[in-house]
Amino acid sequence: MAVMEKIESPVAEGVVTWRTHEEGGRRSGPPTAPVYMATAVFVQGSEEEVQPGWPASADQLSILLQETEWLDDDHRRCLVGFLAPELALPHMRPGAKLLVLEGPRTVARVRIETVLEQEQR
Repeated sequence: MAVMEKIESPVAEGVVTWRTHEEGGRRSGPPTAPVYMATAVFVQGSEEEVQPGWPASADQLSILLQETEWLDDDHRRCLVGFLAPELALPHMRPGAKLLVLEGPRTVARVRIETVLEQEQR
């Protein structure tokens, strides 16, 4: 499988908080690939507490994360992209939160800081 070196059209910048293995995160810690690809869901209000089976039952998007700055062991500033950005854009705003999933497990949280201007396609 080819490794993506950079996100061609990032839609935002955000801070990723990686869960530790003890919290249910990745056994190997934060990924080391230039661009990490996974599935993600937007957190809408307090859905985490209310919906049974959430986030596995939510609409999942393919997210791309490209680390730009190491803040500390568990927090990284990243460029954020999506394989289908048109599905994510209605939810994109500063302060928006996403959960990053590997299968049914939540491995990280993303808080959007800046939504980037999109070129007209």
